[in-house]
Amino acid sequence: MDSNNYYQLGLYLAVLLLLSLPLGWYMARVMEGKSRVNRLFGGIERVFYRLCGISREHEMDWKQYAIAVVLFNFIGAIAVYLLQRLQQWLPLNPAALASVSPDSSFNTALSFVTNTNWQGYAGESTMSYLTQMAALALQNFLSAATGIAIAFALIRGFARHSSKGIGNFWVDMTRSTLYVLLPLSVVLALVLVQQGSIQNFRAYQDVKTLEVTHYTVPKLDAAGQPLKDAKGEPVTEAQSTDKQTLPMGPVASQEAIKMIGTNGGGFFNANSAHPYENPTPLSNFLQMLAILIIPAALCTSFGVLVGDRRQGWAILAAMTLLFVVMTLVLMYAESQPNPMLASLHASGPGMMEGKETRFGIPASALFASITTAASCGAVNAMHDSLSPLGGLVPMLQMQLGEVVFGGVGSGLYGMLIFAVLAVFIAGLMIGRTPEYLGKKIGVFDMKMMSIAILMTPALVLIFTALSVMVEAGLAGIANPGAHGFSEILYAFSSAANNNGSAFAGLSANTPYYNITTGICTWLGRFGIIVPVLAMAGSLAGKKRLAATSGTLPTHGPLFVALLIGAVILVGALTYVPALALGPVVEHLQMMAM
Repeated sequence: MDSNNYYQLGLYLAVLLLLSLPLGWYMARVMEGKSRVNRLFGGIERVFYRLCGISREHEMDWKQYAIAVVLFNFIGAIAVYLLQRLQQWLPLNPAALASVSPDSSFNTALSFVTNTNWQGYAGESTMSYLTQMAALALQNFLSAATGIAIAFALIRGFARHSSKGIGNFWVDMTRSTLYVLLPLSVVLALVLVQQGSIQNFRAYQDVKTLEVTHYTVPKLDAAGQPLKDAKGEPVTEAQSTDKQTLPMGPVASQEAIKMIGTNGGGFFNANSAHPYENPTPLSNFLQMLAILIIPAALCTSFGVLVGDRRQGWAILAAMTLLFVVMTLVLMYAESQPNPMLASLHASGPGMMEGKETRFGIPASALFASITTAASCGAVNAMHDSLSPLGGLVPMLQMQLGEVVFGGVGSGLYGMLIFAVLAVFIAGLMIGRTPEYLGKKIGVFDMKMMSIAILMTPALVLIFTALSVMVEAGLAGIANPGAHGFSEILYAFSSAANNNGSAFAGLSANTPYYNITTGICTWLGRFGIIVPVLAMAGSLAGKKRLAATSGTLPTHGPLFVALLIGAVILVGALTYVPALALGPVVEHLQMMAM
C-alpha cells in the first residue's frame, strides 16, 4: 500500500473533523431555538406552524413522539408508492416511462422513507423526473430530518431531568430541514453544477458517437416473437449504430441531499460512478465530506447539549478510531494483487476491477468505507468487485449497526445505545449500578437497549438463512459458492441497517427480494427508533445523580476503549460465523489458487 492511501485518508479526516466542530455547535444552538438564525428566519417557522396547526411550545412524551414519527413516515411511504404506480399518467415524464411494478414500488417506498435508498432498478430507465423529485428527493430530506430529530430527542433524554417531554417532533423536523439540510444541499448542488453535474428538465438527448457500435439482436417474426432455427436456437441479426441516448434530468439537486442526508440513492444506475453525478476528483472529495459531516458534527452537538463537550469528543474518538482501522484494512486489501493475475505483472497491480480510472484505488476504497460507515449506500465503484477481505470491511461496518459515524442522526443514537451497554458491562465488573451522564440505567432501559441492538442482527441472519433455503432466494445468485452467499448476506445487512449499497451481483429486483428487503428496511429503522425514544423518555424523567469517586468517567481513553470493545463484541458474537462462510472462505479459496 503506497503513501497515496495515507495522504488521502489523512487529508479527509483533517478536513472532516475541522468542519464538524463549528457545524455541531451550530446545530445544537439552532435545534434548541437559541441561534441568531432562528430569530432571522423565525417568521418562516411560524407560518409553517400556523398552516399545520402546530404549537411550537407543546412538548411530547416519548409515546406521542413515537406515534408522530411512525405515522408521518407511514403516510410518506404511501405517497411514494402511489407516485410510482401512477407515474405514466403524471407530468414531467419526457421519456414516457411506464409505471413501476407493485413489488418494486413497495420496496422503493419503504427504502426511501427509512433512509435506506436500496435500488433494485436503474433510475434513468425507471423513474420520471417527477418521481425522482417529488418522491425520492423529497424523502431524502424527510428521512434524514427524521434521523436528526430522533438523535436530539435522545440527547434531551440525557440532558434533562425530572421531565416528561423530549421535544416536539414537528419542530425538530422543521428546524433540521430548514436550517441544516436545505442550506447545505443548496450550496453543494451549486458546486456540483459548477463541477459538471447536470441540472435540467430536458428530454433525453440523442448524440452521435465517435465510433460505430456493432451488436446483435434476436430476429422476430410477424407476430413479434423470436425466430428459432431447425435446432431450436434463437436466430439473430447484426445491427450497428453511431448514436447514443444520454439521460438528462435534475441530477445535482438530488445528488446533494443524497450525500448530505446519508441517503445514497442514485439518479442513475451507476450512482456516483456516473460522470453526471460525480464528474471530477474534487466533486468526489466533496461528496465524501458531505456523507460524514453531519454524523461527525452531531457528536459535538451532543457534548454541547449535555453540558460537557468531552462526552461528545469521546464518542467521536471511538467512531474515528474504528473508521481508520476499517479503512486501512480495506485500502490494504484493494492495493494487493489478485494471486490469479499477479503472475502476469512484474509488480502486481492492485484490484482495479470495477473501479473508475479517474478515481483509482485509494479514492474508491475510501469512498466504499465512508459510504458503509454511514448509512449512505452511494458508490463510486462496484462493491461486488472488491477483493474478499476488501468486501468484508463494508459488510462488517454495516453489521456493527452503522455506528462508525453512521447515518444522519442514526449513527449518534446507535452509538449512544452502545455507550449504555458499555457502562452496563463496566458496572457488572465493579459491582455498581450502571450510570451514564448522571442517569442510572435501569431494567427498562436495558430492555430497550437490548431490543435496539439485537433487532438488526436478527433480521439479517434470519432472512439470509431463509434466502439460501428457498428457491426464490437462490434464483437471484449470479455467482456460485462463497461469493454468492456473501451477496445475500451483504444485501440483508444493507437493508436491515438502512444502508442501501449492494454487491450488485445479486438479482434483487424480484418479488421475493423486493418484499423481504423492504420488510427489513422498515423493521430495521423503526424497530430501533421506537426503543430509542422509549429510552429517551425514561432517562428524561430521572433525576441527575452527582458524580462520586466510584463513578466511571465517560470521557477518557478508558471509556473510549470500552465503547469500541462493546461495538466489536456484539459484531463478533453475532456475525463471525456468517462472515466465515462468505468472505473469509472466499479469501482462503483465492489464496489457494
